[in-house]
Amino acid sequence: MGRRLLAALATGVPLLTAAVCLPNAAAQPQRGPAAVSAPPACTPRSVEAPAGTRVEKVTAVRHEAGTVDVPEVWPLPADQVDDVPAYCDVTVTLTHPGAGDHAKVRTWLPLQGWNGRLQTIGGSAYAAGDYGKGLAKAVRNGYAAATTDAGVGTYIDTGWALTGDGRVNEVLLENFASRSEHEAAVVAKEVIAGFYGRLASYAYFNGCSTGGRQGYMEAQRHPDDYDGILANAPAVHWDEFEVATLWPQVVMDQEENHLTPCELGAFTKAAVRACDPLDGAVDGLVDAPERCGFDPRGLIGTKVLCAGRELTITAADATVVRKIWDGPRTPSGRKLWPGVPVGAELSGLAGTTPPDADGNVKGAPFPVPAAWVASWLEKEPSFDVSTITYGRFTQLFRQSQAEYDGVIGTDDPDLSDFRDSGGKLLTWHGQADEFIPSQGTVKYREEVERKMGGTKKVDDFYRLFLVPGATHCGLNDGSGAAVDDLGALVAWVEQGKAPRTLPATLRNASGDLVSRDLCGYPRVSRDHGQGDPTAAAGSPCVRPPRR
Repeated sequence: MGRRLLAALATGVPLLTAAVCLPNAAAQPQRGPAAVSAPPACTPRSVEAPAGTRVEKVTAVRHEAGTVDVPEVWPLPADQVDDVPAYCDVTVTLTHPGAGDHAKVRTWLPLQGWNGRLQTIGGSAYAAGDYGKGLAKAVRNGYAAATTDAGVGTYIDTGWALTGDGRVNEVLLENFASRSEHEAAVVAKEVIAGFYGRLASYAYFNGCSTGGRQGYMEAQRHPDDYDGILANAPAVHWDEFEVATLWPQVVMDQEENHLTPCELGAFTKAAVRACDPLDGAVDGLVDAPERCGFDPRGLIGTKVLCAGRELTITAADATVVRKIWDGPRTPSGRKLWPGVPVGAELSGLAGTTPPDADGNVKGAPFPVPAAWVASWLEKEPSFDVSTITYGRFTQLFRQSQAEYDGVIGTDDPDLSDFRDSGGKLLTWHGQADEFIPSQGTVKYREEVERKMGGTKKVDDFYRLFLVPGATHCGLNDGSGAAVDDLGALVAWVEQGKAPRTLPATLRNASGDLVSRDLCGYPRVSRDHGQGDPTAAAGSPCVRPPRR
């Protein structure tokens, strides 16, 4: 999926065909920062093709220190990253012989001040990699940085999904799901070794949403690629939640009741007011929203001012919101997947068009699940998702599971190889994430515990932190909400300091910044009404009470 939901919806060296050769013989594994006496030459070098691939070409472009301009890639606007040191941008284009694909791996190499580490940046929505912002920030912090486009499209460009005869493009789907991320790790490490004359001391993966899913896939299928994986708001169980997040639109269509953002916002605000005190601290943050029993029928008759018009909340409105919060069910009532968390915004998935002259609105599906259903399930990109009935929804959910769980489900709970390799996996997930509900990540973590011996044993290599009030990928996104997650992972990998808590700054429902120690799952933060609720020290981590 996308960065906070994708904001809600130079001259170079000539190309050089790469030769296939062995890695630089001078490259030696070392631990600690690199000692580079002079900037290496930024020129194309031969790269050995990862197994099953062929190197089509290699380019190298030197960039001087300064500002990196991040291009506009719809729907995200252009951006800039300042104070980036000089670096060499090496791009390796791979193909799988006979497949006709062209996947680019970019590695940005600081010309001076390299800290000896690799940081690979994950993707967002249907983009497999980064367009420069994450790479530039990593280089600014001393890392050699890498990413891959997997040979697919941009954030919500799914034109690659089907072949010319209307079949699923299995080659590109495999690239996007798993293959290209592993090949990027192999290529980046080789490029680094050839450029600096030594191997990276440590390799890290850093991603959120689709990037989070990529990190989990690496841990599951390629456990030796990275020493540490930071995988936030991970899109695991892709085949299930990607259909499930279309549920709010199905509900509104089937109930023939499309609520405006103002009406949806009224329910969210009321739920936050009702559920905020349940953790013992009235701070504008809802902890454990799945435990909140707020009944949306309590708003029936409430007046809402929306674009100058006064609207009255009806029983039908409450029914729609109740079904969205409850989550997808079969026509017989069997639960399929968690719903949108209570306290999260609803208008992203339950989107509508602007009111017409008569105040009427229609559904505006979020493009990521809509594209998954249209292209990968119906095999018809122009498919009208508003025609989906409750019964058809269940069929599509089951179809997605059957066809794609083994390809992109990313839910294998056996992480024993990753554990045995010494890898560390760190994840945080916002509890106000409407696009990828955190309960899917909790479900995966619990499956790992059952498979691998319980909480204590899993904590040795995999830790999950749930974040009250945080939206999708809503930390370190420029909103003021922040956490030093990568720093915690590096300390865990390199110094053995496992993070029991993650000190964070959160933005609550009123827009205020609140300090909070995030607790490692299954523990939760409890103030019990004592001390300053905005102070991290006032919220110790305890086992949650039983329901």
